[in-house]
Formats: sequence, structure tokens, C-alpha cells
Amino acid sequence: MNPIWSFSAGLLLLILFGWYLATDIARRKRIIGTVLTVLLLAFCLAAINPPKEKINLGIDLRGGTSFLLRLVHDKDHDISPDTLDQAVEVIRQRVDKMGTNEPVITPQGSDRILVQIPGVDRDKIALARKQLQQVAKLEFKLVHPQSDQLAPAVMEGTAVRPPGYELKLYSEDATKKNAREYPILIHREADMDGKRVSSAYATFDQQGWGIGLTFDSQGAKLFGDLSSQHVKERFAIVLDGKVMSAPVIQEAMYQGRCSITGSFTEKEARNLASVLENPLDTPVLIEEQRDASATLGADSIKSGIYAGIAGLLATLVFVVVYYRTSGIFAVLALVANIIILFGVIAMFGFTLTLPGIAGIVLTIGMAVDANVLIYERLREELEAGKTLGAAVEAAYDKAFSAIFDANATTLITAGILFWRASGPVKGFAITLTVGIIGSVFCAMIVTRLFFDWSLATRKLEKISMLHLIRGRGWDFLAKRKLCVGLSLAACVASVAIFSLRGEKNFGIDFTGGDLVMLSANRPVSVAEMRTALAPTGLDPVIQEEADTTTGKEIITVRSPFETADKIAAQAQESLPDAGIEVLSTDRVGKLV
Repeated sequence: MNPIWSFSAGLLLLILFGWYLATDIARRKRIIGTVLTVLLLAFCLAAINPPKEKINLGIDLRGGTSFLLRLVHDKDHDISPDTLDQAVEVIRQRVDKMGTNEPVITPQGSDRILVQIPGVDRDKIALARKQLQQVAKLEFKLVHPQSDQLAPAVMEGTAVRPPGYELKLYSEDATKKNAREYPILIHREADMDGKRVSSAYATFDQQGWGIGLTFDSQGAKLFGDLSSQHVKERFAIVLDGKVMSAPVIQEAMYQGRCSITGSFTEKEARNLASVLENPLDTPVLIEEQRDASATLGADSIKSGIYAGIAGLLATLVFVVVYYRTSGIFAVLALVANIIILFGVIAMFGFTLTLPGIAGIVLTIGMAVDANVLIYERLREELEAGKTLGAAVEAAYDKAFSAIFDANATTLITAGILFWRASGPVKGFAITLTVGIIGSVFCAMIVTRLFFDWSLATRKLEKISMLHLIRGRGWDFLAKRKLCVGLSLAACVASVAIFSLRGEKNFGIDFTGGDLVMLSANRPVSVAEMRTALAPTGLDPVIQEEADTTTGKEIITVRSPFETADKIAAQAQESLPDAGIEVLSTDRVGKLV
């Protein structure tokens, strides 16, 4: 979707929403609310059409591409556990800066990292390969004062290279196809390195796309001192040994900012900015690249879809049967909520995984709960003798505080999850956050519009609801000590049971485990392998993978520690006709 169009549409929706809240004229409020709702739904439907192309599915639902990275050993780079953990976090930030792509990234063995990226789009995979391997060593080096005269002579061999300098090729206008490269003499050792870069971002100006850099406080001082001591001299910005730009220092620069220009496209500038913000201290090589199947398997995905649809239908039927006409309004609002939720997911490129679907299911339940609060308050207002119009007005006004409090606390929790968590937990937080906002909008505005239009056009003169629970004798406040005591006892018991279970509370996503690679003489699906391993009582993560170079198919199984032999033996026993062979076993770290 065109960014200008998206911005304009978003601004229009924001203006309409503010106007809706500001006006007190009933007819105007109905019209504005209707236009706002229709435009918002149209905008979201456009974002998800067609859904297969617009909604990104995670590695657990769709599969993707698997990379096995190896950290390069040399005399300057010892691979320690800390080095491996640092590389994992750097790679996670590169490929999933906002926490919305949900890749699988885990240490494997002592010097390898397993990276699985959702989807198999070839352009994205090529870009991912570049991101994963680029060290992004950024250096700032002063240029020799007589570089223009001396560098060509050094290159031709008619002059001696000054000590402490090295010869590089540089093009001042790399954006042109036939740009001329010429030699330049720069310091061999860096006058300042890029470790003090606190943030990097893509920029666009008359020279085209570039990268803006911001230094931390110490880096800003170092850069300021360097520039103040060499005013009117040139300094080179060197990335992975290539001179990207070599401007003249016009004045001391203590602002803590600089920029890199070159022949960048928008995508290259944005990805290079991400890499610069997360440099690798240790070089990385891609040992293997494979196409990976979904970790859940087609059978699990279908079961989950059927369960979700069944639960949704049961909820909708109950709401319609119990609240009748009001229930129909709630169902229509719920449909609008789902459209908004998927529209936002597609619009911002969020990746949908099984935890994300759990967040969607939870928000559907919360949306129905908000309508229940409104309708029960409506029932009480009608029983108090108010007219239908006055009862609707009072019900929405009085239910708002309870709905707001309940959703605000959940929203705070979702915000903390997004801030502190990583991987699939962030996906759950994102869908929960979007769903909460959408459910409040639909409960307080969309269903209200149905009531307002029905009352204004006299299509609705009375409403009826089932009333299965009529008793009001539950005096909780009188028994507050007992209620609080029971609540505290439940909390203490839960914490005690959780503590006693210890490591049993956590799956391999949180603890790591064994990785078994198996081969077979015939195709073995994820579902078939899961059935074969059922007697072990374990819940392993199983994937089919195909090497992109040899085409060889293998099955990988991630299971708890010290279970590799058990997994291999059970697979061979349960599938005797498949010719199961163990290719390798290793250990993988935690995903979260």
C-alpha cells in the first residue's frame, strides 16, 4: 500500500475519531461514527486483500528457510559461550529489530547458530543471507593531507607509501554507473571505531539514500575532539574495509551525529542501518541453507483451525441465543473487530504464529465480555423503568469505566510483554494489544451505532434477553475476609506447585535441548513422525528440511536434554520400513 495513501487515510480516520468524541449532537454523532467505521473497515479489508499475500505466517504455521551459521575461529576471535550469546542477540536484532518477524534463533553446539526465517521469498532470503554474514565493522580514519597527489604515485609505484597509511580505492559519486574510482591514502589503524554508535537510521536527501549515525555520549566527545583537531582535513568512513565516504571536516562536530552516503537503494539503506546498529564482533559463515517445513505440521494446524472455528461459533451462537437482537449486534461488532485485527497485522507486516492466534482468541473473548457488561447493565436500567433510549445511553456510560479498567490493565501487561520479551511472546503481545484496542472500539462505538440507528429509525422499540441467573443475594463484601483468604490460598498454592515442579514447568523453547537430524529412504511427514514418537511421552519440535544445494531431505527433531538416543531409537522402532538413520546429534540453546 502506498505510504502517502496510508498516511492520508490514517490522518482522516484520526480526525473523524476526534470529531466523533467531541460532538454531542446525536444525529451528527451517528453519521460521523458510521463513516468512521465504514472507512476503517474498508481500509483494513484493502490491507488484507488477498490474505495469502498480505498476512505473514510464522515458522510454526508456514515454514521458511533455515540457516546454520558458524562463528569463524581465528587467533583474534575465541568462541566462548558469551561470544555465542552476543552473536545470537546481534543476529536477532538484525533480522527481527521490532520483534514482529518471529524467527527461530538458537545456539547450536559450541560455535554454531541455527536461524529459521518465516517464508521462502527468494529476495527476502538473499537479503537475510547478507544481513546474517555482514560483520559491519565501522571505522573512522583520517586521510593523508597530500592524498590527492601522493596516492596515485603510490599506486603506480613511483612513490613510497607513508608509514601508518594504507591505500584504498574510493568513488565520490558511487550513484553513477560509470563513476570513476581513484586511490586514497588513509590511516591503517582506526582513529575511532563504530562501537560508540547508539543508533543508525536510513536518510534521504539530494544525494539519495544514506545512513545517519548517532553516537553515545562518549562517542560524541571522541568524534568532536577528532573533528576539532583536524578542521579542513578529510576523514574516511570505512565499512568492512570499504571507503564509503571521505568528506572534508568543515568544523568541530560535537553534536554526536554523522552520515554515510553512497549508491544505496532504500532497502539497502534500511538494512545497512540495522546491521550498523548491531555489529558482529566475530565473523560468521553460512554452513548450510535449507527449506524448512512448519514446525506444527499440517495435522496440528488443521486441528487448531477447527478448534478455533468451533469455539468461535459456539460463542457466537450463545451470544445470539442469550441476548437475541442485542446479541446479533455483538456478533456484527465482533466480525468488525476481527477485520480490524487482521487488517492491522497485514498493514504493519506483523508475523502471525500460534501464540499470536492465542492472542486473537483471547481478544475475541474479551470483546464478547465487554458486550456482556453493557447488556447486563442495559437489563438493569430497563428493569429500573427507563425507556429503551435512556437505558441504552445509561448502559454505555456506566459500563465504560469497567470496560476501560479491565482492558487498560491487560494493555499494560501486553506492553510489558512486548518491551521485555522476545520471539513468539512478542507476537502474542502484539495481537493482544491490537485486539484490545479493536474490541474497545467495536464494543463502545460499533454496537452503539447499531442501537442508535435502530432507535432513530424506530426499527427497535423493545428488546428481550434470557435471564437464567436471577438471584442477587451474593453479598461478597460481607464475606470479604473469606473471599480474600481463599484468593490468597489459591495464589500461594499456585506459586508453591510451580516452584516444586522446577524445570518441568519449561519446554525446550525456554531451556534448550537435543537436536537430532534423521534421514529416511522414503518421505516421512511431520504428522507421521509425531505419531511414531508418541510412545516417548515427549513433545518434540519436528521439521522436514530440504538442502537448497543438494536437495537432500532430512528430519530434524528438537527434544529435551539427554533424549537424543531415545528419540532415534523410537523413530527406528516405529518406522521400520522408512530406513531411519541418524545423521548427527547436537545441543541447541533456548529460543526465548
